[in-house]
Amino acid sequence: MITATKPQPIKTKPGKMLIGGKWVDSRSGKTFETINPATGEVITKIAQGDKEDVDLAVKAARKAFEGGPWPKMDARDRGKLLARVAELVLKNLEELAVMETMDNGKPISHSRNADVPLTADTFFYYAGWADKIHGETIPVRGNYFNYTLREPVGVVGQIIPWNFPLLMAAWKLGPALACGNTVVLKPSKFTTLTCLRLGELIMEAGLPEGVLNIVTGPGETVGTALAQHPDTDKVAFTGETTTGKSIMRAAADTLKRVSLELGGKSPNIVFADADIESAIKGSLMGIYFNQGECCCAASRLFVEKKIHDEFVEKMATFANKMKVGDPLDPRTEMGAMVSQDQFNKVLRYIEVGKKEGAKLTCGGERLGSKGYFIKPTIFDNVKNDMKIAREEIFGPVVSAITFKDIDEAIEEGNLTEYGLAAAVWTRDIKKAHLAARRLRAGTVWINTYNAFDAASPFGGYKQSGFGRELGLHSLELYTQVKSVWVNLD
Repeated sequence: MITATKPQPIKTKPGKMLIGGKWVDSRSGKTFETINPATGEVITKIAQGDKEDVDLAVKAARKAFEGGPWPKMDARDRGKLLARVAELVLKNLEELAVMETMDNGKPISHSRNADVPLTADTFFYYAGWADKIHGETIPVRGNYFNYTLREPVGVVGQIIPWNFPLLMAAWKLGPALACGNTVVLKPSKFTTLTCLRLGELIMEAGLPEGVLNIVTGPGETVGTALAQHPDTDKVAFTGETTTGKSIMRAAADTLKRVSLELGGKSPNIVFADADIESAIKGSLMGIYFNQGECCCAASRLFVEKKIHDEFVEKMATFANKMKVGDPLDPRTEMGAMVSQDQFNKVLRYIEVGKKEGAKLTCGGERLGSKGYFIKPTIFDNVKNDMKIAREEIFGPVVSAITFKDIDEAIEEGNLTEYGLAAAVWTRDIKKAHLAARRLRAGTVWINTYNAFDAASPFGGYKQSGFGRELGLHSLELYTQVKSVWVNLD
């Protein structure tokens, strides 16, 4: 049940890895600490895996895929299992929400009302797909019967980010399991707790041993080993673009399939004929939701010249009133950066913006002396070639840029190496659709921002990656097509 009360922190046991249906320590015995970003204090210790642990997990996944009960299970029964996972997520909503907030630093209201319910919704959605994945018959030349089979890829390595750890795990596990694959999942070392708890719930739902394996630890060891492993058939990664390139290089020697959902520098374009109040609210949510730690964050704010000054001034007024602080307080609107490193990175970019000559309209500094809190920040008078307008900051920092007409807005909006998302605010429906067609981004929002649904695909153009999460299109990432010919002579 979703409540508006402030919860108590959860006492969390040390985290172990899931390999072959058993919860185990790392082979080396090493551990690492997971930190509460709101306090800087240690929550618990997690098993620190390495190449040897990845190898054991991949072997367990291969065994489950080739010879366990999973490949023989009726597709409809796979769907029922995923539905049970969804029900267990909802049953444990409050525990998962508190755990996510403690580990990540996001507001409890976001965890309760978005992350956990959407996680359940994703599993429900793919539960419905499990028995609807099928091939086709093809009228080929000659006396042949030709048909296709859509089969699971095999053993899949999945590497998920720290900004939405529980939800991103669902985005990847839902379609992979619905298609009949086995998985080795690697959570971020910064946010491991809810992934481990999800693993417990999935096992409680009845998933056979070895179908899901979870190896915890740093990306440079666990992630690289997973991408390089000769017996993984595919690797799926969500995270930073530079890391995505490393994943591709690591996967190249074995020519395994790769899908990447990477960074962004999304243009949020506000025309003078927009509903200004709605555009301000949407722009605030677009950049400050999840502390700006969103790959699709509305980090470049393009405002038409005739309303630019008024719009930025009003947006700054609202930003200054946002409640930033204790993530477990239901009234909090923006929480803490996920880690000390991310906190320092965002502050460095703010200093760069000042040196580049951008005008700091609000924020631009840490809040308090405890935890990794940064005030909502707006830079005005930004040029599109400034570093703060080109590089992904991944924090609560927006760059306001002026444009004179739709052609300039589209040209400047597309002038980035990224192409994950974009938004357009206007009352002119023809202008809105024209802009949506011309913007080079995998998702374009019109008069809204951060709208998501398990049924709608999400992914990027250009260096924001390739492949689509969610919807029907995600099934393409986790299946391969086999053509069968039968001689009828």
